[in-house]
Amino acid sequence: MLNVAAGAVVLLFAAFLVGLAGAAFLAPGLAANFLGGFASSLKAHVTEQVLRLIAGGALVLYAPGMLFPRAFQVLGWLLVVTAAGLLLVPWRLHNRFASWVVPLAIRHLRLQGAGALLLGLAVAWAVAAGPGALGWLAR
Repeated sequence: MLNVAAGAVVLLFAAFLVGLAGAAFLAPGLAANFLGGFASSLKAHVTEQVLRLIAGGALVLYAPGMLFPRAFQVLGWLLVVTAAGLLLVPWRLHNRFASWVVPLAIRHLRLQGAGALLLGLAVAWAVAAGPGALGWLAR
């Protein structure tokens, strides 16, 4: 049951990435506002990190059921470790860093969108074609 739940969270993560890509191309103002909200408050900071912990943990748990399990396990651990590290950093420091990085990301929004689309589709494909409980293409 935990495996299926982890797979569902991984698919939600993929859908989020594809949605972010769609916003970057179809509604760049909305995507820019979304990215600009990162670390804008303590609540936004904690929410972002908790969601990253959940997505990363789900990737770690479900990676054996995906294509390229090692790559997705590494990605999951990367999300978990960086989110945990950012939870230990005062949010105002994260806010200062975000105020420097987010404008760069917004300036290259189409590139961000393309990366999010490719990663989102890769994650969805790895779930669908993998040997796990949600890998319906592998059967």
